[in-house]
Amino acid sequence: MNTLAVVFPGQAAQKVGMLRTLAEHYPLVKETFSEVSEVLGYDIWKLVQRGPVTELNKTYRAQPAILTASVAVWRIWKQQGGCTPKIMAGHSLGEYSALVCAEGMDLYSAVKLVMIRGMLMQEVVPYGRGAMSVIIGLSNDVVFELCNKAAQQDQIVSPASFNGPGHVVISGHKEAVNRVNLCCKNAGAKHILMLPISVPSHCSLMKPAVVKFRKELEKIVITTPSIPVVNNVDACVKWESKDIRNALIRQLYTPVRWHEIVQYCIHQKIKRFLEMGPGKILTGLIRSTVSDVFSLSVNDPVSLSEAIRMNKS
Repeated sequence: MNTLAVVFPGQAAQKVGMLRTLAEHYPLVKETFSEVSEVLGYDIWKLVQRGPVTELNKTYRAQPAILTASVAVWRIWKQQGGCTPKIMAGHSLGEYSALVCAEGMDLYSAVKLVMIRGMLMQEVVPYGRGAMSVIIGLSNDVVFELCNKAAQQDQIVSPASFNGPGHVVISGHKEAVNRVNLCCKNAGAKHILMLPISVPSHCSLMKPAVVKFRKELEKIVITTPSIPVVNNVDACVKWESKDIRNALIRQLYTPVRWHEIVQYCIHQKIKRFLEMGPGKILTGLIRSTVSDVFSLSVNDPVSLSEAIRMNKS
């Protein structure tokens, strides 16, 4: 019985030098980045390998970079005989990676779309005015209440991602996010971390970007995925192109329900998770949420070999 899920990371997973060792062993990495560079009009592999990190962290740069890295790892997995998973999912931007790898959207279209998406998001909230942070050690309800108290008439802050028990991401105006961070610290949060993200995703500040984004999304051909993809905003699988488009639009300003996505996978009898792409954020979240499943981040030769061995066992 197929018990494998493949998941893809979202923004904040980017890092200068990501996939370098994998590229030294598998030419398909650079081939994929070269393909995307032609779409973007600049050398994205050079940016990913040399930085500067301030440029890579800009949303309209980071999103295509993470998407490309994730697709490259997936292509190598298939090239090496990796099995087709029972289900796919992605965190925020990672939903686009999942749709590409599940053949619901082609890479060319997805890269252009996420680049424009990033530009539109930055357009509605200029660089430096928005922020996101991770709050660890407080319940969803407490964080939600503190966000409500810290928000002001002209400043917004709200939960942007429910990643697991005691793990919430907040998003909004930078000053409001800082106020919530302080309130959470005083309320006993174990850890608070500002994310390297230049726009406040998944909150109402993104609503002004919807009209232009919808027009861009309408230009993209979306087909029925060959593998079920669990979306971010409903935490369930949608098959119709109109439903997939609708979910991607709502994802701009609606919280990511990652914890529910993992639970959905568990209900589908998933026992193994492979995170394909830079970093190991999702692997850590899965391990901290579910104790009796195998979870591995795949982004270098060692982890790829381990995943392949797992595939054959």
